[in-house]
Amino acid sequence: MAMSEKIKEIYKKKVISVDDAVKMVKSDTDVVCALAAAEPKLFMRKLYSVKDKVKDVSVLTCLPMEAYDFYTKEDALGHFYHEGWFYTGPMRNASQSINSFVTNHLHMAGTDRLSYRKPHIFAGTATPPDKNGYMSLSLSATYEVDMLENADIVILEVNEKFPRTFGDTIIHISQVHHIIEADYDVPEIPIPPVSAEDKTIAGFIAPMIENGSTVQLGIGGIPNAIGANLTTLKDIGIHTEMLTEGMVDLFEAGVLNGKRKTLLPGKMVCTFALGNKKLYDFIDNNPGVVINRGKWVNDPYVIAQNYKQISINTALEIDLSGQVCSESIGSVQFSGTGGQADTAIGAQRSIGGKSFIALYSTASVKDAKGVRKPISKIVPMLKEGGRVTLHRANVEYVVTEHGIVRLKGLSVRERAKKLITIAHPDFRDMLTEEAKKLKFI
Repeated sequence: MAMSEKIKEIYKKKVISVDDAVKMVKSDTDVVCALAAAEPKLFMRKLYSVKDKVKDVSVLTCLPMEAYDFYTKEDALGHFYHEGWFYTGPMRNASQSINSFVTNHLHMAGTDRLSYRKPHIFAGTATPPDKNGYMSLSLSATYEVDMLENADIVILEVNEKFPRTFGDTIIHISQVHHIIEADYDVPEIPIPPVSAEDKTIAGFIAPMIENGSTVQLGIGGIPNAIGANLTTLKDIGIHTEMLTEGMVDLFEAGVLNGKRKTLLPGKMVCTFALGNKKLYDFIDNNPGVVINRGKWVNDPYVIAQNYKQISINTALEIDLSGQVCSESIGSVQFSGTGGQADTAIGAQRSIGGKSFIALYSTASVKDAKGVRKPISKIVPMLKEGGRVTLHRANVEYVVTEHGIVRLKGLSVRERAKKLITIAHPDFRDMLTEEAKKLKFI
């Protein structure tokens, strides 16, 4: 829908160069950038160029897609500090003197930060305005709208290649101070292959998902395998943190219609979308997809209102008492808390809902000599410094390729015994001995 002449005039007055945009960054302030594929690439690539003119600038991101100079170059230290709500590979590989994790549950990420201080600049991405001046933030409303409404300066990279989406993503051009025109392709992530272990794990979970359920799935081989197992179901709905191409496959298979959903029946609800071109083409101008603020979508109270809400998440390790670590390897931050607790707790409060933690029983790591060897992901105790992502009292089902167990209502003794039964057989004797030493059994 083409812009009216009046909106064109307003739009042109707001267009600036990326060089002028980064000059607005001031010392001792917060700059907040949009999440994942919604991040403003041109702005973030250029930030480093003003390094010598600023100090103590906090740049907040979530799931950054690129290794930007402002947080990967050592001489950026002291000029920029990169604060992340969720780490990706580039952050893990960068200096931790510059990078630091912002603790959060996803539904409170934006509001918690705003309770500390407001951002000087919010930078994100958007579609061009329509004839009435309405733009779409496209791929995420997780915290973006909250930050946009509170920032001193709002800068958006407007890109015709981004899908126009509906929900809380819709804003008016009057809310935007400056526009950078962009034409890069929408960032994509590869579809992970489905392994034999993924299929086995999916085989334990899929039969427990019933007709009429509302589903939250993440990304990876396990969720993709589960999705492939749901093609015989009816009336499935989506209320999820992240919308993926696997959900498009289910829609095309006739599985998804959301007719029995309690909240927004008939709508696929998420707080951000990340995937491939197939996903982006599907959500473009699709009124059946609603991208709403994370503080609503991921609120456990809201999630719990869905009928038969299903939550499926993964973990890096789980100890014999049921503590789940999904975000760190020892004290080293690996990813983030995200919405794991939000969705797990919400699903368990839902009528007929279920929550699953699905993980492989082993991982492969290098020893001191550089030789790879398997280790158990079910452990006596979490690694020293390991972060508890999901409290053991909030863990319901745990699934590996060796089985499924339910931990709700069980004592630590009963939990340890059950978890050992789904550990890899090579580690069960060790886990039993360690459980005895810990007086768990």
